[in-house]
Amino acid sequence: MRENIEVRSVGAPGSIQRPARRRVRAAAIAVGALAVTLTASACTANEAFFMDLPEPATKEGAITQNLWQGSWIAAWAVGLVTWALMLWAAFAYRRRHKNDVPEQTKYNVPIEILYTLVPLIMILGLFWFTAKDQSEILALSNDQKQTVNVVGFRWNWGFNYLDEGAYAVGTPNLPATLVLPVDEKVRFELTSPDVIHSFWVPAFLFKMDVIPGKTNAFELTPDKVGTYAGKCAELCGVDHSRMLFNVKVVERAEFDQYIADLKARGQSGLLDTGMSNNDGQMPGEKTT
Repeated sequence: MRENIEVRSVGAPGSIQRPARRRVRAAAIAVGALAVTLTASACTANEAFFMDLPEPATKEGAITQNLWQGSWIAAWAVGLVTWALMLWAAFAYRRRHKNDVPEQTKYNVPIEILYTLVPLIMILGLFWFTAKDQSEILALSNDQKQTVNVVGFRWNWGFNYLDEGAYAVGTPNLPATLVLPVDEKVRFELTSPDVIHSFWVPAFLFKMDVIPGKTNAFELTPDKVGTYAGKCAELCGVDHSRMLFNVKVVERAEFDQYIADLKARGQSGLLDTGMSNNDGQMPGEKTT
């Protein structure tokens, strides 16, 4: 009986190493399976690594795109380094014998300083890039070629073309369409007569709250002809989910024809802006 016990103890180290090799093989199989899945599903790099951020449809959208992708690149780098350190520690310091106990230390000042400074530097770096890009995106140069007053109301949207003296308005059953000329800077002035809404066009990579009693403004330059979906991004009430609209970016000649068609349908003048100096009319009514 003793001989059998001794033989087993001699073979113990090898038996402990075999599970480690199995873990390595399992990790390799998992990575290979992930690669095959991504390839078979025709998943693009944008979908796999940047959460399928829409291609920007404005000149300013590239700023947001670069910030988003840069943040994800930094996050992936941190993740890869963290996973590599975890795997290295798991294999380099694994228990090789049944009674092995790793060296115990109370603290490690250099490592603790490293783990404090590196995250701090990363957070400050992300804050700096975010603040810089935010200042650039929100800057108002007042050199726009069109000014549109966006009116968010319960439960849809109205668009005052301030330079053209015409308006468009939607209902929950018939969403409004905002038509913009391509390659012309537009100043958006956001107002509301009732509750807080949020003007969001995903393809613009931008959104801003629409607050009663306050005018929020931003400037963008649509640079791709096409039709883009828009919605309210603020939980504003019972019909929030139906506060949809479309943005149609067209050539200048088509935009001029659209404005002419609005006026021909009697949609000249302006909708109530929701500000305190208006005449009390609600969206759907007009002022002249």
